[in-house]
Amino acid sequence: MITLYGIKSCDSVKKAMKFFKTHNLQYEFVDFKQTPVDAAKIALWLEKTDIKTLFNARSTTYRTLKLKEKNLTPQEQQELLAQENLLIKRPIIEYNDQLVVAFNETLYKDIFL
Repeated sequence: MITLYGIKSCDSVKKAMKFFKTHNLQYEFVDFKQTPVDAAKIALWLEKTDIKTLFNARSTTYRTLKLKEKNLTPQEQQELLAQENLLIKRPIIEYNDQLVVAFNETLYKDIFL
């Protein structure tokens, strides 16, 4: 089963959804705004990727909270992801014990088709 995490208004999430629909792949969508992920889920994701991949330093939330000036440690970044899910790079996809971060059509074809 494909589980897609993100928010409906995100362009990258929309591209991922379109990819799955175009290729008739069923997926479950988890909206960060309706069902926030907790610290335990983020810790599981970090077993499969690193904080630099997961933490979105280009997001509006990052700029709004003025995080660039705070020089956060990786541990502080991880804690912040649980508090502010919109700092998580999107989409996040769980599939067959894999974690796929962001939209990349070529990578998606290799993994899902």
